Amino acid sequence: MTISFRSIFAATILAGTALTAAPALAQDSDITVSANVALTTDYRFRGVSFSGGDFAVQGGVDVGHSSGFYVGTWASSLEEDGGYGSTEVDIYGGWSGALTDTVSVDVGLLYYMYPNSGAGDFDYLEPYASVTGAVGPAEVTVGVAYAFDQNSLDFGADGGTDDNLYIYGDLGFGIPETPVSFSAHLGYTDGALSYDYDDTSFDWSVGASVGFKGLELGVAYVGVEGPDSYPYRTDDTVVATLSASF
Repeated sequence: MTISFRSIFAATILAGTALTAAPALAQDSDITVSANVALTTDYRFRGVSFSGGDFAVQGGVDVGHSSGFYVGTWASSLEEDGGYGSTEVDIYGGWSGALTDTVSVDVGLLYYMYPNSGAGDFDYLEPYASVTGAVGPAEVTVGVAYAFDQNSLDFGADGGTDDNLYIYGDLGFGIPETPVSFSAHLGYTDGALSYDYDDTSFDWSVGASVGFKGLELGVAYVGVEGPDSYPYRTDDTVVATLSASF
């Protein structure tokens, strides 16, 4: 969660729900456990700030099996004025594995929870799937997430529920024999979770990161279509994230 913001440097979404490599619980164990913590200058989810443009503290734990099945959880602090409360907690599970030597898939279900939100229903479910392949020295991921009709996605004046489709592509590559890597992201939202007036929007980011002894420092330029209003900032911005994996 993926993804720091979920799509690039945090463990999201989607952008960021892949398991992080970690030591096995025992030498012959099929179970691996990993954890991550991060401090980011702005929690951006699909380009939109959920921390009001301020710092956010994030972290998660993943448990994986050699069969490819995994479960995990990830949390972030939020800007309370947005109505979601001060905390987001994501719980997810799925399966990831290799189809060929150069192509892998990841499918699962993610549950977004806001335990101290204001009045109303804010929690929702979102199934997701992605395919990742090697293209020369680069890694390319194409993914989709679909939040089906749920009461928490009822943003319409008619009182009806709505759904949301998110399609995205990620590109990443590292400089050989260095700890430096680069990434790019383009996403498209259609439905209740878009912050633009026509319920559709593109979000994008380009970034770079450097790793050192379990730490990673990332910087990304992030943007999204939609009106800019506090606390859900949509202005283009630079996000810096310091993270650690265990």
